[in-house]
Amino acid sequence: MIDAQAVTKMAADYTAAWNSKSAEAVASFYAEDGEIIINNGDPWSGRSRVQEMAAGFYADVPDLKLTCDDVRCSDSHVIFVWTFTGHDATSGRPLNIRGWEEWEVGEDLKVKASRGWFDAEDYGRQAEGK
Repeated sequence: MIDAQAVTKMAADYTAAWNSKSAEAVASFYAEDGEIIINNGDPWSGRSRVQEMAAGFYADVPDLKLTCDDVRCSDSHVIFVWTFTGHDATSGRPLNIRGWEEWEVGEDLKVKASRGWFDAEDYGRQAEGK
């Protein structure tokens, strides 16, 4: 059984990794064969691909700041609720995006599978200043 306090600490450390601007640090929270799927898109499978995904977010939002809004867990299943702020790299417009990740974690607290969700249409509107 996974300890809820350990999961809460892991979520805080994951948030800090995102705020470090290190894609490698973000990817280190995933199992070697872990994966993330965002908004039902194509999977980013394997730690190196997760690192590429994080690098893509930093390219799109260079001043990205992530906050953890809530964490809930039941055994190996975790919900990580977040908000990120920053500015769109192309338009310079401010962003305030809310979403969540649904994690399956191993006993080592490495993410084996993540399903991430956010309102992509709202992201587009904010980036365009609408």
